[in-house]
Amino acid sequence: MNIHEYQAKELLKSYGVRIQEGIVADSPEGALEAAKKLNAATGTSWYVIKAQIHAGGRGKGLVNETGSRGVVLAKSLEDVPVKAAGILGGTLVTIQTGAEGKKVNKVLVAEDVYYPGASEPKEYYLSILLDRGKGSNVIMASTEGGMDIEEVAEKHPEKIIKEWIDPKVGLQGFQARKVAFKLGLEGNAFKEMVKFITALYNAYVGSDAAQFEINPVLKTSDDKILAVDAKVGLDDNALYRQKALAELRDIAEEDPLEVEAGKSGLNYVKLDGNVGCMVNGAGLAMATMDMIKLSGGEPANFLDVGGGANAVTVEAGFRIILQDPNVKAILINVFGGIVRCDRIANGVVEAYKTIGNIPVPIIVRLQGTNAEEGARIIDESGLKVSSAITLKDAAEKVKAAIS
Repeated sequence: MNIHEYQAKELLKSYGVRIQEGIVADSPEGALEAAKKLNAATGTSWYVIKAQIHAGGRGKGLVNETGSRGVVLAKSLEDVPVKAAGILGGTLVTIQTGAEGKKVNKVLVAEDVYYPGASEPKEYYLSILLDRGKGSNVIMASTEGGMDIEEVAEKHPEKIIKEWIDPKVGLQGFQARKVAFKLGLEGNAFKEMVKFITALYNAYVGSDAAQFEINPVLKTSDDKILAVDAKVGLDDNALYRQKALAELRDIAEEDPLEVEAGKSGLNYVKLDGNVGCMVNGAGLAMATMDMIKLSGGEPANFLDVGGGANAVTVEAGFRIILQDPNVKAILINVFGGIVRCDRIANGVVEAYKTIGNIPVPIIVRLQGTNAEEGARIIDESGLKVSSAITLKDAAEKVKAAIS
């Protein structure tokens, strides 16, 4: 589950991570009030107005309706509502949103932290995530922080610092110091970065996060280290024990079909292909998607109905898949272990009749307990549904359906 920047920063702050202070607003008038409060609390006289959407690249992105960037600087209180109005309610298109963009419902009014001082401010990159290959958390850092970090990673991978953390032991002091040293820091800035990394790692573990990305991490002109931006992804499987964080979910930022699927207990992810998939089990779903590609098609979705599939879940799956206009065929691939294949077949027939005329061919591949009986039920249903037993047979029928 992703959360907004303003939510992520509050989370980090609760663990002792120094942040760029800010206040969220949902109107130009609210943005002005936020700026006034920020001025009273921090003394800042310049303000950064940031669109709050679940996507990166906001600083380079454009709001379709006004041509404003997703992140802008206001140099006075009077300028704040004007700049906020250029973002709020508009559709922000960034490299991560695609051409359709995302509507901006909130902005973060933040303090300007690039103030003059004894030295020049310097931007760094810092992230923490799980390296599944090594079974360890990994801290990734770079001296090349800012909006072009993806280009740095592609063209200059040697500038990316990596430090692996054994989750059984946790982050050790020497590891935080090692990262700060490799970033070229010294003196008070070095000490501040060590504190920053330590607090950030504690926040990562304590919140059951899947990924933290702070870009940029700023060394201010007076050697403070703080998070200017924050992208946080939480582990969905751990939200049952992170109830306060689960309440931060913003459904408006999620795909409507994925939200609808979640309400029915289905695991759905929309893709760009032409063959809808309905499968029981994540591993089988991945194999099914590979099979579709080998047959000349492209998977239109990932849809796992789980081990207890029945007529209700199959019907919900049909309705979700059919909302995608690109779908030319639907492949149901079920292994009858926990649930018998004849029950799945009856569920498919019942769901089909409930929905009515389904405009695309449906291929049902059943394997496992009572597979032959399930195939017979499908074949004798009189509906526009065909059965398959082997993967090869299913692939051939998919190919015929989309050609």
